[in-house]
Amino acid sequence: SCLLVLGTGSLDGSGSESNRPAKAESCQSYNSQLREITLTFLLMLPRCASAGDDGLVLVWNVETGERLQELRGHSQQITAITTITCKNEVTLNTSLITASSDRSLSLWDPDTGNRVQTISDLHSSVKCLLVLERLCVWLSGGEELCVWNRDFQLQCQRPNHSDTGITALIELPKNYIAAAMDKKIMIYSLTVSADSSLSVAEIRCLSDHQDQIRALINVNDGLFASGSHMGELILWNATEWNLLAYEHILWEESQDYNQTEIRMGAPKPSEMSIQHLTTNGNLILAAVGSGLYVYSVQTRSVVAYRKVAHDSNVLHTMLLSDCELMSCSEDGSVRMWEIQDLPLPAEPASSGFFGMWSFGRSNKQSGPPSKKVIDIPNIRMLELTGDLIGHSGAVQMFVSFTEKGLVTCSADHLLILWKNGERQSRLRSLALFQKLEERGGL
Repeated sequence: SCLLVLGTGSLDGSGSESNRPAKAESCQSYNSQLREITLTFLLMLPRCASAGDDGLVLVWNVETGERLQELRGHSQQITAITTITCKNEVTLNTSLITASSDRSLSLWDPDTGNRVQTISDLHSSVKCLLVLERLCVWLSGGEELCVWNRDFQLQCQRPNHSDTGITALIELPKNYIAAAMDKKIMIYSLTVSADSSLSVAEIRCLSDHQDQIRALINVNDGLFASGSHMGELILWNATEWNLLAYEHILWEESQDYNQTEIRMGAPKPSEMSIQHLTTNGNLILAAVGSGLYVYSVQTRSVVAYRKVAHDSNVLHTMLLSDCELMSCSEDGSVRMWEIQDLPLPAEPASSGFFGMWSFGRSNKQSGPPSKKVIDIPNIRMLELTGDLIGHSGAVQMFVSFTEKGLVTCSADHLLILWKNGERQSRLRSLALFQKLEERGGL
């Protein structure tokens, strides 16, 4: 068995509370994932689902920590999970779709825990899922791209010729789909005919990346972004599919040989790899090796970075606002950051902040020498404002429930629910005063 820990701590990234580690408020033991938990997903509040290497999916109440349902049916690791909501004459029905390494897909009723539909003996395991709710269809990506209706009936499919298969899918305007396959992004069109049948066709291949694509996200209605294993960040037009900006995170040794310094060799590929991308439409936050990199969509430039934000690779990130963010890592830490102005020239900068990263507005063919981050105007710093201490293994990801709290999942078999300590304190005080008023005072 494993634990679900209910804890409280300030999650707003400001004030004295957020500079202290979050403290557990209560602990309860549940029969949960026996192997590491790799995915969490938001259902309709107050519920979330967790999935792991054991093929088990659990549905939780975020407010209380109660385990609501146990979805058993897969025999191997869950590789993708999402929800689909379809409207009937009376209500909206939300179902859960899961994909597994056992080469099967399942449709679940999260209210009852029943498996409604299942598709087995696929040619390969599905790596990603995408739901198009306005068409009430969903897509699966792996060695082939498949389009399914809400009744789990295959509508059309398209094979691909990549050894890695499709690793990410996003929706683009006007019924187009972008799929990441190795170093390329394929653009597909989804056509609905007069008899309501669907067809999918390959439209364009975007081959500007030089290494495997690790992340693909929508930025806003007109833009999407991708990040590669060698630290390339590309901003794309979502309607014309042309490259708008290209940033390459490079490693340079200092050319100042007169100063005493420790010379470092070229980094490992993992130290440059973009592991995760997230955006709020204004900024793009990239997890680059063990560091964090903040890019402005409007100015097409770096606005802040932290070369070493964690002791190991950053696995997941989230922008809380235009100046606050969170990250988690293989080292088991979950950290809160604030974008702040650099110290004045007369003030000493914090040790280790200015590393040997450089960001260039270059392209693959040729261009001017890359500028070091310290020379880029208006660059800002990421200041650590808080740690959420509780996991002993790699924190795979987290999901925010706004004022309800935050859920983190880890290789240590734990799901931890974090809540804003200040808010919880106010709620307890309010409840106490209400009880006192009902009883006529002390």
